[in-house]
Amino acid sequence: MLTNSEGKFLGYRRKDGKVGVRNHVLILPTITCATQTAQRITDLVHGTVSFVHQHGCAQVGVDYEQTFRTYVGMGKNPNVYGVLVIGLGCETHQARSVAGEIAKSGKRVEVLSIQEHGGTLTSIAEGAKKAAQLVQEASAQMREWCDFSELIIGTECGGSDACSGLSANPAVGAVSDMIVERGGTSILAETTELIGAEHLLANRAANDKVRKRVYEVIQAMENRSILMGVDIRTGNPSPGNIAGGLSSLEEKSLGAANKAGKSELKELIDYAEEPTEKGLVWMDTPGHDIEQLTGMVAGGAQIVLFTSGRGTPTGSPIAPVIKIATNTMMFDRMQENMDLNAGTIIEGKETVQDVGRRIFDEIALVSSGKLTKAEILKQHDFGIWRIGPTF
Repeated sequence: MLTNSEGKFLGYRRKDGKVGVRNHVLILPTITCATQTAQRITDLVHGTVSFVHQHGCAQVGVDYEQTFRTYVGMGKNPNVYGVLVIGLGCETHQARSVAGEIAKSGKRVEVLSIQEHGGTLTSIAEGAKKAAQLVQEASAQMREWCDFSELIIGTECGGSDACSGLSANPAVGAVSDMIVERGGTSILAETTELIGAEHLLANRAANDKVRKRVYEVIQAMENRSILMGVDIRTGNPSPGNIAGGLSSLEEKSLGAANKAGKSELKELIDYAEEPTEKGLVWMDTPGHDIEQLTGMVAGGAQIVLFTSGRGTPTGSPIAPVIKIATNTMMFDRMQENMDLNAGTIIEGKETVQDVGRRIFDEIALVSSGKLTKAEILKQHDFGIWRIGPTF
């Protein structure tokens, strides 16, 4: 059995020096019109992954830029060996532009245009040939020992309950501190679900610039809801959160903030941006599970820790997602989706640090090749936070 006593795991070293925990060939459709062609290629070629989405055209300004940044970030993620970028040909987000940015990381990148190749069937055939070549090349790369300092861990909670802030979230916070102590990076996300707890994070800011940014992103998120006539700070969260015993978004936020552990907050980055600092980083994302997951992975997260009190099948096409149950009852009911149980904290059988250590050990195993439940079930979820209208 793999030991992580020295904080090591078996990963894939990329040309840009970064380390992946998976070795995927990504079939990346830049426009919704190309997603079905991408899926057909993925069905044909073992070792490839893809995703379905509705983005890529009729986008302008910062909304265009954010979607472009997300596509590029997915392709540049260290878990990806090579990319086949597929476009229709007339869309806003041109396949060649996306491919060009990804190629700057040193990855093998191929491009395919459905219009230029004569339609769906010929594009599937040509794409399958290109993908098969990439997979064969990827299969020749061997894992090597890597340090935990080279990991970026994403943290997320969804479908929370009254146990979330007492069990799984603090345990993830303990893991976040362990990663930071070893020179790695931990991403805190879900700006919506930090409203009401922002002062706690601002007090841990590395400098005045970060402290000011904390309040700015919280205010911007609240303003978006006010424009729609909703006060989300004092309102109730989702029906699932209410059924789980949470009374308000502020109560949920105080539990969600525990995922940040006790480390200093080094920087606050935009959606799908790559951290420039090691340590604890806050990414400005919405509370939507799939959109925030996509943002963190596009920002370079190789693994995501996802806590839940209600249960969730959520996964990513390229990053393993470790699902952590906040209570034993749900864990027993949904073992086909949940990887670890933190409900033992509520039962008094383990401490927060005990469960944190178990999660840390699981990260070492997953980083070295162990599949998560979401990976086994091919739960390839993808969605981009849209910040503008479609024209």
